[in-house]
Amino acid sequence: MFLALAATASQAAAPSAVPVLAIDGLGKGTAELGGPWQFHLGDDAEWAQPQTADATGSGGWEQITTEKGWGAQGHPGYVGYAWYRKHLHLTAAPGAPAQFLMLVRHVDDVYEVYWNGQEVGHNGKMPPGPEYYFSQGAQIVNLGQAGDGVLAVRVWKAPLQSFDPDTLGGFTSAPFAGSPEAILAQKASLDYTWLRNRQFTFALRALDAVVMTLSLLAWFRRRSQKILLAMAAFTGSPVVGLFLTGLNLPLSDNLALGWLQPVLSLQDIGMWFLLLYLLDLDKNRYLMRAAKTLAIISLTTTSLDGGLTLLDWSQPWIASWAQWADGILTAIFTITQMFPWVELGFGLRKRLDASRWVLAIACLLTETLFFLRISADQGSRFTHWTLAEIIGRPLFFINGNAFLPQTITDTLMLLAIIYAVFRYMQDTLRRQGALEQEFKSARELQQVLIPEALPSLPGFAFTSAYRPAAEVGGDFFQVIPLEGAYAGSTLILLGDVSGKGLKAAMTVSMIVGAARTLARFVPRPAELLADLNQRLFGRIQDGFATCLVLRLGPEGQCVMASAGHPAPYLNKKEVDLPGALPLGVMLTASYSEKSIELTEGDHFALYTDGLLEARGANGEIFSFERLDALFATSPDAAKATEAAVDFGQEDDITVLTLTRLAAGEKSSTRVSVPSFSQA
Repeated sequence: MFLALAATASQAAAPSAVPVLAIDGLGKGTAELGGPWQFHLGDDAEWAQPQTADATGSGGWEQITTEKGWGAQGHPGYVGYAWYRKHLHLTAAPGAPAQFLMLVRHVDDVYEVYWNGQEVGHNGKMPPGPEYYFSQGAQIVNLGQAGDGVLAVRVWKAPLQSFDPDTLGGFTSAPFAGSPEAILAQKASLDYTWLRNRQFTFALRALDAVVMTLSLLAWFRRRSQKILLAMAAFTGSPVVGLFLTGLNLPLSDNLALGWLQPVLSLQDIGMWFLLLYLLDLDKNRYLMRAAKTLAIISLTTTSLDGGLTLLDWSQPWIASWAQWADGILTAIFTITQMFPWVELGFGLRKRLDASRWVLAIACLLTETLFFLRISADQGSRFTHWTLAEIIGRPLFFINGNAFLPQTITDTLMLLAIIYAVFRYMQDTLRRQGALEQEFKSARELQQVLIPEALPSLPGFAFTSAYRPAAEVGGDFFQVIPLEGAYAGSTLILLGDVSGKGLKAAMTVSMIVGAARTLARFVPRPAELLADLNQRLFGRIQDGFATCLVLRLGPEGQCVMASAGHPAPYLNKKEVDLPGALPLGVMLTASYSEKSIELTEGDHFALYTDGLLEARGANGEIFSFERLDALFATSPDAAKATEAAVDFGQEDDITVLTLTRLAAGEKSSTRVSVPSFSQA
């Protein structure tokens, strides 16, 4: 009995026989190299040789399958080198060539294939300086005139990143062997199946590409519409991501993941700003500032995290601290992805239309799922949480296309954003149409504010020039012939209203209308300004208007009064006028008059402050010194205006000049104004 027990124990301790996979008559078909493979952790070049003893239980050899990673077969979280070995007996079918290929669907991460000790193929580059691919199709290895022998596969698995589970490593599906024709046909079939199963993904990315292109083209035409730039970033990022990781291109894992991180960050940032605009939150300066700050944080951390992939993780000391840095950076930019919840919290306080409610709901679902999946993925090999796996399970299939919860919510999000942006642009175009109508009305008013034709002034050569800084300015002037006791005299008004646009135009139209009415009854400049001030007080809404009024007689008599307007120039010197408040500032403001005589050859120039405040590229203003030098040359209005425009116009510029003619000399007028019909 003792001998029997000893014999049984000895038999249990002995290495088990190595199985041989026999495939006879291999012709037009392929054969799966499945079943148990001999497996050994570590690295030894001798393990490629057919004579190496690899029986299970001897020298660390064991058996695992190639249907899943070694991490799921007793070696969780193991990274580095390992070897697979398979003893084969291959024979060709009668009449078929004894030439065999092997089809390797996927090995994580770098591998070399040996047949009877001779390397026959590889994928990627082993350390030091390893290179491996994020995503690629099945690879073909030429086994040559295979018969009886040992197929050995040397594998190197890169260190795990923060989101990697501990089940990775090595083969994830069994390879195939067969004739060249059969292997090529099977590879084509796998490629076709891969393409068919991603039809929906490709359709979504095609839609993204179209929307991105249209958004960019529209943004180039209207740079003020920043929502279009945000839309281009949101829809363009998945397109770039598809090229990096979704097309089985031979891109290294370092390159693909390194660039994918900031690309996905751009998608998040695009969505943040889309929500700000679509939920009417862009006027909230605190939210805008928060979005810009988080955008910088997200881009910085994702770029740094992507940069970690460029390091040689095959060096243990690099992999150790890089994994910690990866986890910390990932935690930071994952937190920033909660910002849409903050935006939605503010947006729900507003009265939103149906399109924006749909957007809010789709965004909430998408961001919640994404945040939960990413958070659960981080460190899952330590926590063993299965939430990410549950979220990542397909709900249903259509023609081989898997529809995950995230796929559905992402699709809803994209469609909701497209619809919301469409409605937003419709509203924007409607508002722009109303604004254009407003400008059209303002331009029509401008024709009243700045006359395009002037009456002649007997005894004077009269020139005028007007250059608005925008489509509708705040400058105005009027030339009003007087009747009655002052028949033959002319009333000239020149002024400037604070502000721009239709508001300023309406104020000026009120001033011009009142002045033309008052001129019939109040021809004295000081009284006219006092009456205008009383009519304007409390009606300019915190604004004001400067104005210079002069009454010009046919013999050169000139009486003038100013309401805070720059003093005119007579020949080379500024006329000394008494100071006064602008119109509309104080109800009881009073104004004084000054009389002068214009004699033959005198040059009299009136201007608005846009001439004086022209600013050069270096920030220097036109200044009184340049103004003195300019009017010393007795320029006409057009020449004086061009001098300021060439220097650097910032505000509306209006200039009037009067030159006293000799007796018998014919009077003239010359007007320079923009074409309002084309403005």
